[in-house]
Amino acid sequence: MARRTVAAVAAVVLMVEAVVIALLNWVLGLVVDHQDMSLADLDPGAMTVATWIAGGLIGLYLVGCGVALLRMAVRDLPPGRFARVLLITCAVTHGLLGAFAVGLVGWPAFAFMMVVLGLIVLSLFSYDEERDGARPGGGEAPPVGPAPSTNA
Repeated sequence: MARRTVAAVAAVVLMVEAVVIALLNWVLGLVVDHQDMSLADLDPGAMTVATWIAGGLIGLYLVGCGVALLRMAVRDLPPGRFARVLLITCAVTHGLLGAFAVGLVGWPAFAFMMVVLGLIVLSLFSYDEERDGARPGGGEAPPVGPAPSTNA
């Protein structure tokens, strides 16, 4: 039951983070558009559109990770190969962003990134025991392979 709760909380946190990241990039795009300055002779309009596209793609990525976690929580099954890779990349990304956040934003941002990282990793590892052959009820899975011979 606890692993479903952790996966659901992680899904909600990632979806809220997706909305915040998308809104932040939308505001940054508006700021770039209203400044009407160029960086290294780049068109300000191109920078605005690139900021909006980046925010949308990152938001979709985080929503996809949240959907994978929500699916894990609802079905109480381990993630498939694609979802597992998606969640591992999300965890690595949050670890790297947390390391950068210390110097750029401060310790509260680092703490948030580490909490999200912990939720993702805990969700992956709590469902990992089922993947290793243990049954959810606590018993061991039957052996796979040919039955032992009874001829003596």
